[in-house]
Amino acid sequence: MKKLILITLMMGSISLFSQDTIRVGNWTITGKISANFSQSYFSNWSAGGTSSFTGIGKYTMSADYKKNKHGWNNWLDLALGYSVFADEKPLKTEDKIEYITGYLYELKSPWFFSVMGKFKSQFAKGYDYAADSTNYISGFMAPGYFDIGPGITYKPNDWFSVNFSPATAAWIVVSDQALADAGSFGLDPAVTDTAGNIITHAKKVKTMFGAKVMAVLQKEVAKNITLGTKLELFSDYLDNPQNIDVNWQVLISLKVNSWLNVDLSTELIYDDDVMITDKDGNTGPRTQFKEMLLVSVGFTF
Repeated sequence: MKKLILITLMMGSISLFSQDTIRVGNWTITGKISANFSQSYFSNWSAGGTSSFTGIGKYTMSADYKKNKHGWNNWLDLALGYSVFADEKPLKTEDKIEYITGYLYELKSPWFFSVMGKFKSQFAKGYDYAADSTNYISGFMAPGYFDIGPGITYKPNDWFSVNFSPATAAWIVVSDQALADAGSFGLDPAVTDTAGNIITHAKKVKTMFGAKVMAVLQKEVAKNITLGTKLELFSDYLDNPQNIDVNWQVLISLKVNSWLNVDLSTELIYDDDVMITDKDGNTGPRTQFKEMLLVSVGFTF
């Protein structure tokens, strides 16, 4: 007879978060920081199971300036999370650095002249765990995305806006030379000889110029249910302008009561410059999709 059937079995999530809004002069600043954890433990469990621990830290901040017809909006979104299964190496489950900034000048409400800029990257190295957990395929500033451009913003209310920039300059940066040489993230690969030896290293930066559309919606659609979504479309005039890059993020937040929260987030990406190898060994552009569901007990402090 098994001496110990089950020591601990706990599957769930605890989220500690703090959120506040500060108004200083013409500035309105809102921030939220959260730490989400889930854990399970099995010992001599006849039905089978793997002990695991997951931790995800998130921080979001908006800082908006408004004076007369001038406005300056800033949005920062940070996240990093790992899962550990039994004695395996930690697996990265979330990693994000995203900063969006924009200057707005009111022409005639709800129309604004705008200059929008964006930076996006990640904190840590990433791996294709299905193929190899030792050779990284991404890292901080590998890639890093930058873009900036003037345009027109339509903002009829506080919860919805659309920006169109017909002259957006954009850059893809791959700071890791090995990844750049491999032609990762749309860069031209290194020049090699017939034996595979590198003759000329790849450039670490790809420059693009095109049109960009960004639509943002953030609204409480029902009591205690908030829908947030951001859709970005980009066409590069210099390289296959008919191919549209897509980044669509959705966050649905449900506040069940004062201590129970549910967050469902998804992200869909399509970029024809990013080559992905499927399970059959075929390489080409793919639709990328990520979904996360967090059921959490929250404590405000």
